[in-house]
Amino acid sequence: MTTPTATPAKMRAVLYDACGGGTAGLKHAQVLVPSAKRNEVLLKLQAATVNPLDWKIQKGDLRPLLPRRLPFIPVPDVAGVVVDVGPGVNGLTAGDQVVAKLNSLNGGGLVEYTVASANLTVKRPAKVSAAEGAGLPIAAGTVLQALRSIGSKFDGTGKPLNVLITAASGGVGLYAVQLAKLANLHVNATCDDRNIDLVKSLGANEVMDYRTPEGATLQSPSGRKYDDVVHCTVAVNWSSFQPLLSDGGRVVDITPNLSAILTYVLHRVTFSKKRLVPQLLLSLNKVDLEFLAGLLEEDKLKTVIDSRFPLSDAGKAWQSSIDGHATGKIVVEMKS
Repeated sequence: MTTPTATPAKMRAVLYDACGGGTAGLKHAQVLVPSAKRNEVLLKLQAATVNPLDWKIQKGDLRPLLPRRLPFIPVPDVAGVVVDVGPGVNGLTAGDQVVAKLNSLNGGGLVEYTVASANLTVKRPAKVSAAEGAGLPIAAGTVLQALRSIGSKFDGTGKPLNVLITAASGGVGLYAVQLAKLANLHVNATCDDRNIDLVKSLGANEVMDYRTPEGATLQSPSGRKYDDVVHCTVAVNWSSFQPLLSDGGRVVDITPNLSAILTYVLHRVTFSKKRLVPQLLLSLNKVDLEFLAGLLEEDKLKTVIDSRFPLSDAGKAWQSSIDGHATGKIVVEMKS
């Protein structure tokens, strides 16, 4: 175990002590700085990013699984510097700049210090900022998992599938466009008019304004059927996708509701060739996180930042995510 860097006994934190309440339910508090246990690292945080999952947990959508206990400090996607390592940790030392995904059961990102599993903490390349790195774990990790589930490969050996990405200008969608392009896919995308140029610049071949009658149909401007869809929003039902899919086409729904899950079950029991597949859990590992950080370093992937807020204004970041109009990632920075 390394000799710990001097840390304060207490730190600033943003938490909630009851489900519901939205932004008004967030509270600023002073809490004890944790210590790194076996296979853990203690981080001094520099940035965290708010995802829709965070306020959905607060709303109570994932009960009784989450939150596991109250009060609860939300947000698992973070970047910072290692200040101490616990027993059993190899490859990380005090002073390392890192990106980490915290355990969603424990939360802990809207704070000045937190502990992270060494198995989900990776070194952050020097040219990658804390804000850029903190955007990766849930958003880019979710996309990576979705694309691999449809057979996408990133070594040049994958098939050039024709795919649709919905909500392509959101925090997840912008990563989806870029990673799909890296996998040599033909990328169709939906967004609103103000973000069409951005989405095209990140690799989309065809972009539709979902607010127009033509865009609302989701039909590819080229008229081609979709081999697969990465569905990044909640506003479109299976019935809209079904006629647009090729035989064997799939819709990977990364924000599934009960209707989507029931549709999936129906497709399984009826052996449907066209299928909706809900992505219920993120199985991110250290290798995946290192891969994504490496893409940032190589300028093959970009974290688009919508807005930045200090920890003292974390409520504004929270509300911005709830409002649902962000272009890219919403960042909270831990500056004093």
